[in-house]
Amino acid sequence: MLYIFDMGGVVTTTANVFGECARRIGITEEDFISYAKGTKGKGDSYGDMIKGASDGDFSTKELWKIFEERSGIRVKTDWLHYLFHPEYIKGTRRLVALLKSQGNRVVCGTNTIDSHYHNHLERGDYTVFDQTYASCFMGVSKPDVEFWKIILSAENAKPEDTVFIDDREENVNAARSLGIKSYLFTDAFTLAKELDIKL
Repeated sequence: MLYIFDMGGVVTTTANVFGECARRIGITEEDFISYAKGTKGKGDSYGDMIKGASDGDFSTKELWKIFEERSGIRVKTDWLHYLFHPEYIKGTRRLVALLKSQGNRVVCGTNTIDSHYHNHLERGDYTVFDQTYASCFMGVSKPDVEFWKIILSAENAKPEDTVFIDDREENVNAARSLGIKSYLFTDAFTLAKELDIKL
């Protein structure tokens, strides 16, 4: 069986760093998000720069250039990388290890930007998985069904032989539309019960 786990909010805590990034730059979080979404500052065709970076349209380095063009603020430090400090959800990590010990293939399927991906690599967070599929290198983010189609193709797996776990309902529903058995994550012990595994 193939198991696909989301990362942030499932295997690690979700670490939203926008507020702290804004503080380091000297603006409000609201302004930071407005520049990121493309609703404030100089107009351009990039749209939501975070989604663009998550889809692999551009790197985090290019993201900061877009931010600078929109805001007029020079940012030399990749705060999205250095302020990102998620923590392991221990129960989920144990569950992943148990699934692997039973002979299952367990991979990570994550929406992420390259700064966060490299941060996780530095910390060794992905070592619990057999493989990591990151949206910024796949060229597509959840809930676009192409995200799961790429993983299924790469893993040579059928939807009916695949389980997906995510903390966002729209992603769970999208995976289910392909015939993948999918679970909305709330906590590791509830998930273990749903999978009929004792933690």
